[in-house]
Amino acid sequence: MAHALWTTAAVGFCNGNAAISSGSVVASHRNAAISFGNREVEVGVMMCGGSSGAMVAWKRQQQQQQQQQLSKKKKKKGKDGGGFKRRMMEEEDVVAVVSALAGREEGAGGVVLESSEALEALKGLELERSSSSSSSSNGKKKNGHAVAAVTSAVVVVAEEEIESVTERKRRSFEIDTVTEKEMKENGFRSTRRTKLIATVGPACCKFEQLEELASAGMNVARLNMCHGTRDWHRDVIRNCRRLNAEKGYAVAVMMDTEGSEIHMGDLGGVSSAKAEEGEEWFFTVRTFEGPLPAFTIQVNYEGFAEDLKVGDELLVDGGMVQFEVVEKIGPDVKCLCTDSGLLLPRATLTFWRGGSIVREKNVMLPTISSKDWVDIDFGISEGVDFIAVSFVKSPEVIKHLKSYVKARAPDRSIGVFAKIEAFESLNCLEDIIRVSDGAMVARGDLGAQIPLEQVPSVQQAIINVCRSLNKPVIVASQLLESMIQYPTPTRAEVADISEAVRQKADALMLSGESAMGLYPQKALDVLRGVSLRMEHWCREEHHGDRYQLPELSSAPTEKISEQICNSAAQMADKLGADAIFVYTRRGYMASLLSRNRPDCPIFAFTESQNVRQRMNLQWGLIPFRLDFGEDMESNLHRTFALLKARGMMKSGDLVVAVSDISSASQTAMLQSIQVRKIP
Repeated sequence: MAHALWTTAAVGFCNGNAAISSGSVVASHRNAAISFGNREVEVGVMMCGGSSGAMVAWKRQQQQQQQQQLSKKKKKKGKDGGGFKRRMMEEEDVVAVVSALAGREEGAGGVVLESSEALEALKGLELERSSSSSSSSNGKKKNGHAVAAVTSAVVVVAEEEIESVTERKRRSFEIDTVTEKEMKENGFRSTRRTKLIATVGPACCKFEQLEELASAGMNVARLNMCHGTRDWHRDVIRNCRRLNAEKGYAVAVMMDTEGSEIHMGDLGGVSSAKAEEGEEWFFTVRTFEGPLPAFTIQVNYEGFAEDLKVGDELLVDGGMVQFEVVEKIGPDVKCLCTDSGLLLPRATLTFWRGGSIVREKNVMLPTISSKDWVDIDFGISEGVDFIAVSFVKSPEVIKHLKSYVKARAPDRSIGVFAKIEAFESLNCLEDIIRVSDGAMVARGDLGAQIPLEQVPSVQQAIINVCRSLNKPVIVASQLLESMIQYPTPTRAEVADISEAVRQKADALMLSGESAMGLYPQKALDVLRGVSLRMEHWCREEHHGDRYQLPELSSAPTEKISEQICNSAAQMADKLGADAIFVYTRRGYMASLLSRNRPDCPIFAFTESQNVRQRMNLQWGLIPFRLDFGEDMESNLHRTFALLKARGMMKSGDLVVAVSDISSASQTAMLQSIQVRKIP
């Protein structure tokens, strides 16, 4: 069904001898000449749009060009574009014309306007009828262009065809909504480099709540498989996908396995319980038909009572609450709370004896439990972007899981992250990270297994190893613990976040603060604000201060990629470039650029939505989804025009560009860096 903005239109083609009659698809204004075929649009205003909006392209020099045409040609009067032969266009012709018009508006430096703006632009243009007749005289080709003349001051749009073209154009270029807004308002340098992860829980699981977190800067939504049913997690995953599809975000989903360490139960269904100093609590492996008795906590490990001794210290959730064992009564262990705090469902339990952690039983437990394997299958089937493995003790566990994931999802890339939270993992840290796709510094449980004073230095060491090996690293646990209950953080928490940003971690993660806290969005706002301020300070005060990166590979092709990206980052810093552009299919060159931590943002263009979401976890990357052209030059021109059209870049901006998508051999493709000013 055609949607008429005015009345009818007739279009003639010099080379095709075709005309579009009423009900066909093409739009222009009165008596204008349109040339298309080499990415040039010589037209006052051209419209291709449905009820949602009109796409309008023009060239500012249009009137001048028309005057040049008039001086070279004689006016030739005639009806309907100088008496062109006509034929009715078939449906595929209509789509082709609209696609041609819509696809070339970027090359002419076009912009996108809403319908009301388009109409105002049309009203403001006054072109003479003679323009069309003179430009179409003799019915000859000019410079290989097909010249079309529109004889009516009308626009007719076939709604269903336009919507199809508009949807294709929208999907051919996608950027995160929040990033686009920030860049328009504050410029390139305002973009946040450190990525933010929010754990989803009862406090933020609805679609509207997830949208609020995404608008506040959430890059990754984390699902903690210790809590909730699989149906609940499925709903969250699908809400995230819906958020991306409907609102233009690129929120990735990370699934965090429970692990087989010793855990508390679910507290009888309550969200939390407060343990006060001096209270007596019972830890038991028994099951109960009805509600849990008061001051009773279930434990998932059958040998719990046998392994503990009177006088042992019991640490909950990395030391958030502490107990002392005072008596063993059959399957129950009576404990005295020595350090008050908040008890959360499924919290980990560790016990100490004589000032040292008791490790023997934990070492015997498998890293990936039978429940974890079922959860992993669930995550693969639901298309999560990352799987974080709890309590990794050796690289073999990661290798095994990655081979399993690859076999189950051969057509999709799922990143496997190692959570560094077990003492044993520190003994083979580099080997674990080398085979992983990234690492998480889980400071809560790690802090229960090593002396507290060692946590900051271990955190820095893990970040350095990850960056050296080109693996993204997440700093997690207790970043804003006080904001579970209070609307403002402690100053010590702000300093802790600032230090993680200064250490150049890829991402910071909220756990209970967003999952079950009273102020999830405020906590994310604090994380974003502190990150932005600290990043700005680092650039201003330590410009050019670089971490010395070791070489990653000796293979020729990968070594060239690495050196190209290292050089591109250094060049961008020395030239004061506004951005680095990288065109990548797998995200590898984008990660190499991120590893260098340049001062300017990195615009990472890829064709894959899966790769785009995975890149949203890496430091400094602003991921775009873009349908690639045949070569680097066409991709650059198209990208420049699209970003200018959206108001995200302007003429004169300096860009350093690299790519791994050339149709030429990979070696030839990687031996150049382009430095361009946006025209």
